[in-house]
Amino acid sequence: MSEATSIPLPVLGQSSQASMSIALVGNPNAGKTTLFNSLTGLRAKTANFPGTTVDHRQATIVLDGEVHQLVDLPGAYSLEGISPEEEVTRDALMGKLGDKAIPDVIVLVLDATQLTRNLVFGSQILELGRPTIVALNMIDEAEANGLEISVDQLSEELGCEVVPIAARHGRNLDELLNKLTALVKQPVTGTCGSSAACAGCSGCQYSSRFRWATDLTRRSVQGEQTGRTYTNEKIDRIVTHRWVGLACFATLMAVVFMLIFWLASFPMDWLDGMFASTSELVGGFLPEGDFRDLITEGLIGGVGGMLVFLPQIFILFFMITLLEDSGYLARAAFVMDRLMHRVGLPGKAFVPFLAAHACAIPAIMSSRVIDDRRDRLNTILIIPLMTCSARLPVFAMVVALMFPDNAVLAGLTFAAAYAIAIIGALAISFVFRRTILPGKTKPLVIELPPYRLPSLRNALTTSLDQSRLFVRKAGTTILVFSLVLWVLATYPKATPDMLPTSWQNQLSQVEASGDTEAYDTMLAQAQSEYSIAGRMGKFIQPAFAPLGYDWRLSVGVINSFAAREVMVSTLAVLYGAGDEEEGLLGSLRQARDASGGLVFTTPTCLSLLIFYIFAMQCFPTLVVVKRELKGWKWPAFQLVYMTLVAYVGALITYQASLYFLGA
Repeated sequence: MSEATSIPLPVLGQSSQASMSIALVGNPNAGKTTLFNSLTGLRAKTANFPGTTVDHRQATIVLDGEVHQLVDLPGAYSLEGISPEEEVTRDALMGKLGDKAIPDVIVLVLDATQLTRNLVFGSQILELGRPTIVALNMIDEAEANGLEISVDQLSEELGCEVVPIAARHGRNLDELLNKLTALVKQPVTGTCGSSAACAGCSGCQYSSRFRWATDLTRRSVQGEQTGRTYTNEKIDRIVTHRWVGLACFATLMAVVFMLIFWLASFPMDWLDGMFASTSELVGGFLPEGDFRDLITEGLIGGVGGMLVFLPQIFILFFMITLLEDSGYLARAAFVMDRLMHRVGLPGKAFVPFLAAHACAIPAIMSSRVIDDRRDRLNTILIIPLMTCSARLPVFAMVVALMFPDNAVLAGLTFAAAYAIAIIGALAISFVFRRTILPGKTKPLVIELPPYRLPSLRNALTTSLDQSRLFVRKAGTTILVFSLVLWVLATYPKATPDMLPTSWQNQLSQVEASGDTEAYDTMLAQAQSEYSIAGRMGKFIQPAFAPLGYDWRLSVGVINSFAAREVMVSTLAVLYGAGDEEEGLLGSLRQARDASGGLVFTTPTCLSLLIFYIFAMQCFPTLVVVKRELKGWKWPAFQLVYMTLVAYVGALITYQASLYFLGA
């Protein structure tokens, strides 16, 4: 067995023509994704399988000069499972996913520290009769736990090559690639020992598979597979404690968010300044006119206003991946289950809730794992209340406006926004279960993986992948919205004599005073209100005035119904971020309303934060809810109740803040 090594990554770009498809399969927590990241580096891409919203990652690899497609299938415990991930894995292996062909070669990833349980699922994979190689992962942890595994015995009984590896540290990956290359060149189907043991059994197949896996483990492994250590037990007694566990969870999240704000402030300032300088530089090369304004204000200002929050997106996913890799997130689910059960939510809802912090759409789809109809409906109705990544730019913008130089208060406010969303969701669930959805919920059954040192490489890969999706969205949807909004906010153009009489009188008074800067600022504001966007904003602004919003903020709220993050680019265009040397945040801090007062006061920022914690503001989510629940009745109810909660919450927050803090 070779020692840890640094192998060259045999990866090509996505455009390469793949000749064979290779599928990575295995139980959840077997280290499948870590192996995929180690083999493919940072050049993989995330996509959905045809007809599903289940993510998978794929990349091309080169084996002995031949290009092949490597696909990381979702983790599964059985090919007969009912979760969306298990259905996708089964259909992918059977060639039933759209135009996806049956994988030519399978890499079965087994956790060496939990060999018996992994072999139960492995027996089903081997019975498919495809060319298969076994990657016996986490061999270093097995050895540290005193386990001695006979690889030759396993290989002989499984009828295929078995390579002991430690994907997290790159150990033996070169050997795995060499044997995978040989298998691809000569795809030999081995004789699977599990077929005779399991397929021919006339009794319970689960018992037969488990007995076969137990017997094979006994013959191949020396030592006891407990999967638990004394240290694990001691830590678990603290972090899964009824009350101490909740305090640990809250404290950890607060620290994470403070770190996010402190670390991200440096690249954010750099990006903000870079986009402002770019706008000024580009504007200097272009002739004065609408085209220059379109580029500097609509394009650079709109898209740049979004991308400035990229560092926070990156660091958030980096930290979450570290927590997941360490094994803590499963404990957090266990701790939260006690609380969720009291408010009528099933334990299985924690997984969709966790996924909803990235995006509500796959989270709603993953709620299919919940068997009971009322439990599932209740979960779907409150999933959009979780703080998805689309809310992050809005939260980050508001918090940065409130605490520009205090990372501790900014981090605590950010963490409080997450906490308010969770508490609000639990409270609303409690109300639903005691009114429109009465009934009991089912308990949680979850696997607690052993604590592990998280992989920085895996966290880096995941964060870059999510950041790439964020940038792609900024370059497509946000770009289109920014350009359309710039047109609406620019036309029709008005000369001073075309403006209403009240504006003409004010302009005349300022012009007479000789203050040209104040005159230009007032004229720009008057022209902005004269535009299509200005008229729309002033029409709807009375409805948002009690929340402290001027007409530009009102337009931003309406525009963001398509996608929450559009709010930031909308404000960047309407408040002219491209013109300001200090970028988006600088222009927002200096923005003034018609009466001359600052727009983004503390009460207004708090009101805006509360509104976006609870508001639906995501049309694609409503469409998915309609598809899942087979009709528009519940999506309409969801839109109405979330909008009412957001509006009333923002109203109370603004008026209370005015009373206690002043304008």
